Amino acid sequence: MKEALRYLAGVAGPSGYGSNSTAEQVTQDCSCPLPSHHQLTAIVTGATSGIGAETARVLAKRGVRIVVPVRDLKKGAQLKERIQKETPEAKIVLLEIDLSSFASIKRFCSEFLSLNFPLNILINNAGKFSNKLEFSEDKIEMTFATNYLGHFLLTELLLEKMIETAAQTGTQGRIVNVSSVIHSWVERDNFYFNQMLQPKKLPMIMKEALRYLAGVAGPSGYGSNSTAEQVTQDCSFLRPSYHPLTAIVTGATSGIGVETARVLAKRGVRIVVPARDLKKGAQLKEMIQKESPEAKIVLLEIDLGSFASIKSFCSEFLSLNLPLNILINNAGKLSNKLEFSEDKFEMTFATNYLDFLCLVPGKFLKSIAQGASTTCYVALSPKTEGVNGSYFVDCNESRCSSLANDESEALQLWNQTRAL
Repeated sequence: MKEALRYLAGVAGPSGYGSNSTAEQVTQDCSCPLPSHHQLTAIVTGATSGIGAETARVLAKRGVRIVVPVRDLKKGAQLKERIQKETPEAKIVLLEIDLSSFASIKRFCSEFLSLNFPLNILINNAGKFSNKLEFSEDKIEMTFATNYLGHFLLTELLLEKMIETAAQTGTQGRIVNVSSVIHSWVERDNFYFNQMLQPKKLPMIMKEALRYLAGVAGPSGYGSNSTAEQVTQDCSFLRPSYHPLTAIVTGATSGIGVETARVLAKRGVRIVVPARDLKKGAQLKEMIQKESPEAKIVLLEIDLGSFASIKSFCSEFLSLNLPLNILINNAGKLSNKLEFSEDKFEMTFATNYLDFLCLVPGKFLKSIAQGASTTCYVALSPKTEGVNGSYFVDCNESRCSSLANDESEALQLWNQTRAL
């Protein structure tokens, strides 16, 4: 949780950069003033939009020749025009590809190799999410085919060229696979795609509804009729005052948020209350301390509909140097009219959902320039020379999920992929 708040506050890591750093900032000392015959060459997939476009722009600005594999040549031409308008000497090469098609990838690689360019950097950035079940021409689910298999084949076919380039130039090549923090949400035991398509789950849902209405206790010994005090009666935290648990509870000035804060405080937890209305926060604090005089309640101002306010809250909280053990995203709002936050998002969505992305490790608050920073950093920085098989977040080495780091699972995936 502290890492999430460090992210929001933009605290720099060991590299000297953090979540607020932009692609231009992290590469400002990485320009490549090489003679044209030794110019670095990078292939950047997914470069016609989003962080891929920013990655291509910044690398080109730093003197790298950019090869852009594009499905839509018109969008590719627009990208090339934008980059060369800013950097007239930039070398941009467009080649057609469909990353969901093995045949198209093979054609692209043959065409690229025929150009006799070196290949120093390969950035596998393109990504697609299909909201319906569809298949590639190779009869593979489209998202998997594009995001994983396409890049796997692309890398396989270009690897020899990268090794050859490194041997000829003495400059080690770099392969950058762009991933997402969402990979950490996948649990080994809870991801069964086939079960999503099984309608037999419906009767079980109905049974659960009846158990809820009857208040039947589950394995924990509690059920729908249990109260907050009942379920925490054996959970008091009799710790010394200098080491109590600390919880942030949003939406704690009304409804179940009030009860959550009251009961946790009664059990010895220090409560930090992000409040839009400090007067209501003070009333909550008075009510809780009237029942539990020893309760520690900290009030900090926040507007969950405002990114700037959330960042201000997080900075203020971090400055208190308190621990953070529990984060309860409880606040909710229903707007009965169409209104927008100061960040131009629909108000209910901004308050109820985007605040969650702001208070946990997420990338929503990043600009495109910030989103492309890690890709550009690992592609060009001298600090990442010789680094292999590592996972970077906000330009700093980090840890991926245990599932993603499982070598036996990786070997199985590798073998099954090669078999295709």
